This record gives sequence, structure tokens and C-alpha cells, in this order.
Amino acid sequence: MDLNLKGKIVLVTGGTKGIGLETARVFLREGATVAIVSRSQANVDKALRALEGSGAVLWGKAADLSNAGAAARLAADVELEVGPIDILVNSAGSARRTAVDDLGPDAWQAGLCAKFFSYVYIQDEVLKRMRARAEAAGTLPGGVHERQHGAVVNVVGMGGKAPTETHLPGSAANAALLISTMGLAQFYGRYGIRINSVNPGVTLTDRMEETLRAEAQRQGIDREEAYSRGAARSPLGRYGRPEEIANLIAFVASERASYIVGASISADGGQRAIL
Repeated sequence: MDLNLKGKIVLVTGGTKGIGLETARVFLREGATVAIVSRSQANVDKALRALEGSGAVLWGKAADLSNAGAAARLAADVELEVGPIDILVNSAGSARRTAVDDLGPDAWQAGLCAKFFSYVYIQDEVLKRMRARAEAAGTLPGGVHERQHGAVVNVVGMGGKAPTETHLPGSAANAALLISTMGLAQFYGRYGIRINSVNPGVTLTDRMEETLRAEAQRQGIDREEAYSRGAARSPLGRYGRPEEIANLIAFVASERASYIVGASISADGGQRAIL
């Protein structure tokens, strides 16, 4: 299916690794112009090299999006150097796993900064710019919106619906993102701007590989056995692949999904199908 993304300008936060990197690759293949951001310039440079030849125009920069000023500067830089942002995909930030006995104010604060604020600061900047362009085009609340004036996809996680005791700060941040996504979608939908969330289950990224090796060491088993035990919890008998999540993100962001607004879409292989 042609997603009609050719020529769209897409900003992918956390676009240097895992789901974010694969998302950037999918948009490039669809003919979009893609900007990626990470806290590490070294990671940005590495990702730019990895994505060379994947498709259209590519741009990257380092920024700490948990800082509101840095997020504002990044949004301005992208629009100045690349163009007006049509699609924002938030995939940056991951809260550290912390045992309940070790939780304290610093852990909770760090969790919210890593996942919640790193999303909402850049989202706020981009949404205001999208709204200004929609208003300039004559789009006002109360009308019928056939044309999309912007889209945001927040990559959240199943922890926002079903927390685990070792990931409570991150789960709390995810839950806050789900609520803010739904609330903002109601407001900005009146301007033809769609906001949705995609919630991956366990996905086989580099970070997950590190978790598998650590879990194997903890249990005194090999990596393959640790994978098998975890994968058995899914009806499909495997973990998700980053490209599977990326394909969903691209669809949700595209005008092919034009009637999906404020949705929370799970992609966990049926592991928690009840949610």
C-alpha cells in the first residue's frame, strides 16, 4: 500500500536506535524527508551512515529533549534547515528499571524526565507550529476536516496499561503519555491534526538483547533459553521486530489512517490482548 508519504517532512526523536531507527528507515523508503534526533551526536552520526541510501533526504542533530529550551531550539532548527514538520514520531527516552526497595524521589523524577517530558516538550513545540499553519490555511475548530494538517505518533509502551514492579517510574510516565495523547488529540483534532499512540510489547531491539543476556546470567541459562521463556508468553511464540512496529507507526501517521484520532494501539503479539 502506498502511504502517500512522499515529500512529507518527518521528525523522529530517538531515531538512532531500535524502533526509532527502523521508523526513520520506513519513512525514507516511503519517500519522506526524515530528521532524526538523539542525545548523542555520535549515535546520530552512526545512524545517518546506517540510513544512507534508504530513500529521500536525511538530517540529524543531537539534543536533550528533556530540556524544554533544547526541544524548542530543535523544532526551530528542523523547520529552518529542513522545512515545516508534517509528522512527529516520539520514540526517545527510556526510564531505568528500578526495584521498589530502591525507589525514591530521584528515580521518579528521572523516569518522568526520560520518557514523559522528553515527549511533551518537543510535541508542544511541533503542535503549536502545526496549528499555526492550519489556521493560516483557514482551518478553524468546528469545521469538517478532510485534509490532514499534521500528525503525531507517540511510541509509548504496554507498561502504561500493565505496570511491572521493576519499572514503575517508566510505567507511570507511559500512563501519563497515554492520557495526554488522548486529551491533546481531542483539542488538536479540531484543526485537522491527528495525535495517537502506539504501544509496543517486548520488541527485539539492542536494548532487549542486553536485557536477555542479563536475565540469562541471572538465571544461569543461555541467551536462547531466556529468549524462549520470554517469547512463550506471546501467542505468536516470539518477540516483536522493530520493523513491525515501524510499519504500524508509518501507517498511523499517514493519511491512510485519517479517521484514527486519540487512539492507543497495542502491538504486543496478543500477549495482553485483554487490554
